[in-house]
Amino acid sequence: MKQWTTGEVSKQRNISVRTLRYYDQIDLLTPSFKDDYGKRYYSEDDLFRLQKIMILKSLSLSLEEIREVLETYTYKQILISHYNYLQEQLTQLQTNISHTTSLINMIGANESLSWEHVSKLVDQSQKDLSKKWIDYFAEDDKQFIEQTMPNLSNNDEITQQYMSLVHRIESCIAQNIPPESDEGAEIANTLLEVSTTHFEGNTELLDKIWEIRKLPTEQTGLFPLSGEVLEFVERAIVYVER
Repeated sequence: MKQWTTGEVSKQRNISVRTLRYYDQIDLLTPSFKDDYGKRYYSEDDLFRLQKIMILKSLSLSLEEIREVLETYTYKQILISHYNYLQEQLTQLQTNISHTTSLINMIGANESLSWEHVSKLVDQSQKDLSKKWIDYFAEDDKQFIEQTMPNLSNNDEITQQYMSLVHRIESCIAQNIPPESDEGAEIANTLLEVSTTHFEGNTELLDKIWEIRKLPTEQTGLFPLSGEVLEFVERAIVYVER
């Protein structure tokens, strides 16, 4: 039968010798074998128990709680609890990735954002405001809108198109290029084309979204656009549709 010394277990399981000896002292994990010279050896069953302890430690249980769980639950039950824990961590990680992606897109749309403004945007995204705007629509519209509305937490093509247009508008404003210009007309035509295609020609729905777009960000949860940007868009669209 294979046996392992304290040093070997320490290296294999990436756990300190001091910790293993402490577990031995408190009878949480005692090596099953001892030779004539008093040297201790771990069995395969001991290593299974150590693995359970390490899993339970990852769940932030105290050593006393771990001792109780070890005496009460099977290895399968412990693994299931670890699986559920990892799923929760994965969800949190995906949320954090989504928030970070949102921040990248926000900065890409407005390179002059102050740190205070960026922090505010991050705080808003962490409060899960991104879907509040959906409440303004009828139930039969919600599914379609959720599938088609640009989402800052994604890097899909449509989102990048809208973010690129916002960036161009910000640039025009910074350079004092009026909406009633060739650049403004080009932006307006592109925006109209993208929006019409994206919303499958549903102009009534598009108009309603645009009206909601003018509401305060705190009320809708949508990516904040400055009043200057909104005014630029409206004037540019009027200019090309005159």
